[in-house]
Amino acid sequence: MSNYLFDEFQGVTPAEWKQKIQVDLKGADYNDTLLWKTEEGITVKPFYTKEDRTNTKVNTPNKGFAICQSINIENEEKANLFAIDSIQRGANAVEFKAKKEFDYKTLLKGIDPQKTLLYFTFSFLSSEFIKELASFINSDNCFLNIDIIGNLASSGNWYSNLKNDHTQLEEITKTTKNAICVDTSIYQNAGATITQQLAYALAHANEYLHHFGSSIANNIHFNFSVGSNYFFEIAKLRAFRILWNVLLKEYNTEVTAHIFAQPSLRNKTLYDYNVNMLRTTSECMSAILGGASTVVNSSYDKIFHQPNEFGERISRNQLLILQQESELAEAQNIANGAYYIETITQQLAQKALEVFKLIEKGGGFLKQLKEGVIQRKIKESADKEQQLFDSGELVLLGTNKIQNENDKMKNDLEVSPFLKIRNEKTLIQPIIQKRLAEKLEQERLQNE
Repeated sequence: MSNYLFDEFQGVTPAEWKQKIQVDLKGADYNDTLLWKTEEGITVKPFYTKEDRTNTKVNTPNKGFAICQSINIENEEKANLFAIDSIQRGANAVEFKAKKEFDYKTLLKGIDPQKTLLYFTFSFLSSEFIKELASFINSDNCFLNIDIIGNLASSGNWYSNLKNDHTQLEEITKTTKNAICVDTSIYQNAGATITQQLAYALAHANEYLHHFGSSIANNIHFNFSVGSNYFFEIAKLRAFRILWNVLLKEYNTEVTAHIFAQPSLRNKTLYDYNVNMLRTTSECMSAILGGASTVVNSSYDKIFHQPNEFGERISRNQLLILQQESELAEAQNIANGAYYIETITQQLAQKALEVFKLIEKGGGFLKQLKEGVIQRKIKESADKEQQLFDSGELVLLGTNKIQNENDKMKNDLEVSPFLKIRNEKTLIQPIIQKRLAEKLEQERLQNE
């Protein structure tokens, strides 16, 4: 193919681009006008060139992402029918959420664990039951989302106590694979910055490596929530894979991270709730392009409605459209070579590693949780974000900007969309997960 058209154009250096921009600014300062400083301390430039490349490739082991359907186990037969229907309609992974022990034979009737990824998220800890479940399924496609440290962080208590929780988890990991889930969504939904999320995810996982040894690395997988900062969220998942590899090198082992991703709840809104579909679509795209192994979407009405067929179907179809119509089925490594994404990936990884080292120097993640250091750092970041929302600098369309005054929601609430105040004694201060719009929404509900 002839290059004669391109030969007419001379190469332009970054310095020449910057000089041209400075002229077009007509006296305005380049740094003050066009450089953007993020909460992570990263300076974003108006343009990037090949000179900004880091040449750091982040490869995922999977050729495509799995589409997951999340199901609460209230009734085993109904949950089974819902799972089978979801699989027939395009899902190839199912997450079951359980508050108590259940009849797993009824739940899994007609579901082939060799063809379908299965995730189990428990609100309880029972080594005997979980071992029975894993033995019954007998598949590497089964992921048991057990996170005793995550439970402590979010609830303020162990399931039982430190010793018993670790003993039960050890019993489970002796006979089962994929048993430990590091749930980093806690930190994102509480308002932590991306740098904090990455550092806490790494330090959180390191507690398990410290306690159980390097061989446990094969048993660990990760749950991430993805926010609305599109390119930074792509970079976040890529940066974590780099950090995980760096950490495991210290243990003389190598395991590729399995990442389960879902949209954030922090920016979802009660009013003008259809906008939530736009938010979750963007967030699912970030998860896919960032290299998530499995993506589960959230329905647009999740925060105020009981799970329903329409909402779940729409959320699943969003992923199917991204996979099949947008041709993102095998796009996990598509960001390799993108100057901007490579640059922020590297910077996020570096800054998170610095925070991680400070945590380890301070005695480790569990120690800093018990001392309230982690909680305080997240609250500081969350308060800053809340101030930006309250002042209108951080916009959630239809909520704190361009409100529809005729939008009435008081009679449409099937579940409470607000933070529940718990009156129980806790060992440590729990990390509070809260949506940005809650205070404003409560005021609007009172005035309806």
